[in-house]
Formats: sequence, C-alpha cells, structure tokens
Amino acid sequence: MPAAPPAVSVIMPVLNEERHLRDAVRHILQQDYAGEMEVVIALGPSTDRTDEIAAELVRETASNPWGRVHTVPNPTGRTPAALNAAIKASRHPIVVRVDGHGMLSPNYIATAVRLLEETGAQNVGGVMHAEGQNDWEHAVAAAMTSKIGVGNAAFHTGGDAGPAETVYLGVFRREALEQQGGYNEEFIRAQDWELNFRIREAGGLIWFSPELRVQYRPRPSVKALAKQYKDYGRWRHVVARYHSGSINLRYLAPPTAVCAIAAGLVVGVTLTPLGFVIPGGYLAAITAGSLPAGRGLPWKARVRIPVALATMHMSWGFGFLTSPRSLAKKVIESRRPAVTAPTQA
Repeated sequence: MPAAPPAVSVIMPVLNEERHLRDAVRHILQQDYAGEMEVVIALGPSTDRTDEIAAELVRETASNPWGRVHTVPNPTGRTPAALNAAIKASRHPIVVRVDGHGMLSPNYIATAVRLLEETGAQNVGGVMHAEGQNDWEHAVAAAMTSKIGVGNAAFHTGGDAGPAETVYLGVFRREALEQQGGYNEEFIRAQDWELNFRIREAGGLIWFSPELRVQYRPRPSVKALAKQYKDYGRWRHVVARYHSGSINLRYLAPPTAVCAIAAGLVVGVTLTPLGFVIPGGYLAAITAGSLPAGRGLPWKARVRIPVALATMHMSWGFGFLTSPRSLAKKVIESRRPAVTAPTQA
C-alpha cells in the first residue's frame, strides 16, 4: 500500500483582500491532493471586510478534518512578519506560500510535492500567471506576462525547469525554513529573494518549474500599480546594495529609461526639439510592443497596455533611483548569515 502524501500547511499573508480571499482559499481547499492540509491566514490591519471573510472561512471549515482554516494576527501589516507568524502557527512538513489574490491551479500542491521529492530542492515555485477581470486588469496582465514589460523573468513569462535564484511564492520543506529562521522582517519587499539567497548559500537548491502555475490578480488601478512597482524598484536597489552580484541589465533598464526620458524632456524644452526623440522613441517602442502582448484582447484592454507598461517601467525606475542608502544600511545591518545543517557523525 503506497504511503500517504505528506501533510501540507498553506500560509497566507493578507491585507485588504476582500475581493479575492474567499476565491483564493477555495482554490486551496479544492486541490487535487490526497494528503492532509491546513490553511493559516495571517491577518494584517485591514480596513475592508477581510477579517470578516476570514472568520467565516474558519467557521465553515471547522468540521473539515483535512482542510481547516486558522487565523493568526499580524498587527504590523508587513508581509514577512505575516509569513513568520503563519509559519510558527502551522505544523506540517511542507509549507506552501500563497497570497490573498493568488489562485492555485488544481494540481499545484501535488505537483510541487512531487518536484520536491524528484529534485531534492528545498523550495520549488513556478509561473505567476497574471489574469485580469476587467479591461484595465487585462491590460496589466498582458504587460506583466510580456518580455517588453518584465524582461526575461521566467516566473513571469515561463521557461525551462531548472535551478533558480528565486521563485514566485514557493513550496518549502519546513526544515529549510526553520533552519534559516524564517523570513528577514526588515525586507518589506524582496523577502522571497533574500530567504532563497540564504537557502542557496547554505547549499540548498531552489527549483523553478513551469508546471506550477498560480493565477495572479493584477492591481485594480494605475495608482495601485504605480505604488506596487515603485516599491519593487525601491527594494530591488536595496537587494543590489545587500548583494552586489545580484544586479543585471534587466534591472538597470527601467532606471536608465527614466533618466534618459527626463534628460530628453529637459533638452527638448530648453535647448532643441531633438531632445523629444528619446521620450517619443520610448512611447513608440511600448506602443509597438503592446501589439503582440494584447493579441486576442478586447480593444479597450489593448489601448490600455501602453499605459500599464509605462506605469510599470517609470514607477520601477523611479523607485530604484530614489531608494535611500539608509534603508539598505538598515537592512544590511540585519543580515542573517546562512545556516548550514550540522553534519551527521
């Protein structure tokens, strides 16, 4: 008789997720997985109905022996603190990270557990498959899954299975999380990269596989998207200062574009109209790039793709350029050395 699959703890950091939380939990509880599961939701200080929906989910699953929902408080509202609180409150040997607006594909957990066994990895992850629910979100999803939007990032655009620096969300062996002491709570963003960096430093394997797909709901407005990508850029610069070998041309493209466009506008206004060639060329490039990205979408979504691309690029670049050294210094001072498992005598 085959052994039962390992039990799984699904951890969810949530803040103001009333739109998607119930649907995200439904995708977890309906997984095609024969092992026992629990869902631990770490509740930040939401101002919408998130806490009420979470309480309903706890009541509705109270009698479910293989898929109960629990909650823990996260008064700081910070994602890494939420993740650590949920890890501490969970109990199973496999830990699956899911966001409150992420929808797991039906065989996600079963596939991840199989890949952990096949590869010997400490963490496996896959594709962040953005899907919208209205014209703006469809446009953002198209931008987020196109190379002109995010470069060659495999977890956005797909790619071959293999070792990776980091992965989207992640399915971990608990011992890897406990060995490294969980997430570094100074990393408000990029906490996944930092944790995976320590796991790799300790000799662990991080594995990417396109078999793993999570539906991601994009930000619902230009303002929300701009804030998201400004934070991404701000924290990517912190990571670059934290670990100098982690930067590459893909990360330098948005800040370079911001500087070039700003310089072109200044030259165009003060010296010669030729300066406008740079911002004009950028607009032409993202307009042309949006055509294949928007294939198959309604025209109202297609015309919004250049706006989404410009918002992502300019906000990311601005965040990168304005990221304060003091923030990186604080984070570097909190550096946790990678912890290697003791060798057996």
